[in-house]
Parts: sequence; C-alpha cells; structure tokens
Amino acid sequence: MAEDTPVVVVTGANGLVGAAVCRALVARSARVRAIVRRAGSAPALDGVTEHVGDPTDADLARAVTRDADAVVTTVHPMGSPREVQHRVGVEGTPVLARAARDAGVARLVHLSTAGVYDRSAGVGDVAEDGALLPEGSGDHPDTKNATDAALAQVTGLTTVLVRPPAILGAGDTSIWNTLRPREIRDGERRVNPLKSFAWVHVEDLAALVADVATGAVATADDPRRGPVAGGTTPVIVAGEPATWRDYLGTVTDALGVAPEWTDEPAWTGRLLSDRARGWGWTPQVGLAQAMDELRRGLLARS
Repeated sequence: MAEDTPVVVVTGANGLVGAAVCRALVARSARVRAIVRRAGSAPALDGVTEHVGDPTDADLARAVTRDADAVVTTVHPMGSPREVQHRVGVEGTPVLARAARDAGVARLVHLSTAGVYDRSAGVGDVAEDGALLPEGSGDHPDTKNATDAALAQVTGLTTVLVRPPAILGAGDTSIWNTLRPREIRDGERRVNPLKSFAWVHVEDLAALVADVATGAVATADDPRRGPVAGGTTPVIVAGEPATWRDYLGTVTDALGVAPEWTDEPAWTGRLLSDRARGWGWTPQVGLAQAMDELRRGLLARS
C-alpha cells in the first residue's frame, strides 16, 4: 500500500454506496479510479478519475487494476432478473478479483449484504459466523451468497466481504429512502412492529470501507482485530438497534398513510458489529438522526 496516496478502484461509483465510498476515500487522500457505465456520472471530486465501461470486462479490469492498491466492488443489479444478477455478481465480480490479484493489488473490499444470513423468527442475534440462508431463498440472497463463495476461491488476495443490512441515506438510487417508501405508499405496509430493523447509514458504511481499502485497518491473524491476510473475512456493519415500528412508522407518518401492524412471528434479534468495532469502526449517525433525515427527504419529495 502506497504510504501517501493509495490508488483505489471503485466500481459502481455513481451509486448510493459507490459515491459515498469515493467521498470517503478522497477525504483520506486516496486517488480513486471510478468505474461507471455512463460517461459523466462519476462523482466530480478532486482525486477521482472516471473510467467508463463494464467492470466485469477482463480488458478493463486489467487496465484499472494496474498499479492499484485496493479495489472496492459495489455493483449488484438488485431487482434485475436472476440471470443478470448471476452474470454480474457470481461470474463478473471474480473477473475483477482475479485481475486485481494478478496486478498485485493488496486488498479487495466487496459490498456483500447481511441479507445472506438466516434472520427468521427465533434465530436471535447474528454474528459473522451465523447460519447463511440456503439456496432457494430468493434471487438476491442466492446470488449474493454465490458471489461471496466465488470470491473466496480467488486465492492470493486479501478479501473483505462487507455485509450491511438496510442502507439509509439520501440519494436517487437509495432503496430504503426512496424505493421502499414507494412500495409502502402503494400498500406494502403490513409487518410486526417488533420485528428488528437492522440498518446502517451510508456514510458510516463508506467510512469502514474506505478505512479497510486504504489500509487504515491493518491485517491480523485474528479476524476480530483486522482482515486476515491472504484470506476472505466477512464483517457485519450495522447501526444501533431499531424495529420496524421505527422505520415503517416514520415512512407512513411522512406519507400520510397508516401502517398495518400484525403479531406474526418475526426476527427480534440484532446484527452484531463487534468485529467492525474491533477494527476501530464507530458509527456516527444515530437512529434519531437517520429517521429525521428519512422523514425530511420524504416530505421534500411529496
């Protein structure tokens, strides 16, 4: 890792998470190679160079990883047909990983999801070694699990699988600030209010990703202290405990519709972020601030 100006490749740099990661990297004096599919869509920041193309293209992967220190992958086409998710995630992401490995890149930081874990009613708290959902649980968890497994097969690279739950934060591509509220407005608002709502703010998520990518989090033999050198290390990143009463209540109040509370069995455990905290991560955005930001954003768009 270069001492002064690490070079970090970021895929999906125009997305909610990708753009936040670019901002966090620039704040840490990194130079960013931002991969986007549409020209002019990368964050306009000093230190960010736009590269237009498909990050799963082997030629582009080799070009952007040359002399780079780290790669951050944030691309996964949620909502696309399963074959598209498989092609981009399971088949495509390892192409970039192998190019990074062959170029001597120190670290690959992959944005996975806490959605790969079994969080059914009665499971309790979930840490990184929690049970994963079995094949057949849905297109998104299936392809995310398969992508994680495929990346673990790329040897000779230090890989970190960052697993956030619901990602809050303002942005046109935000699932939980924009897309989910549309579904709620259209009638999808039936849930047990006590069901756990695991979340993290995008800026806090980006802070951990940037610290790992720039080497601020040192490798360690014990994953409780840092990523395992040459191995694949998952890390859960979640904010303070919350329930669906917090999230759905905020959204329905802002939209002027009524929630439909049920008493159906629900997961009431926590996602444990002890590993991330052991790496020095401390979330800065609390639940009250996140809900206030969510409410103000919804009211502004109504």
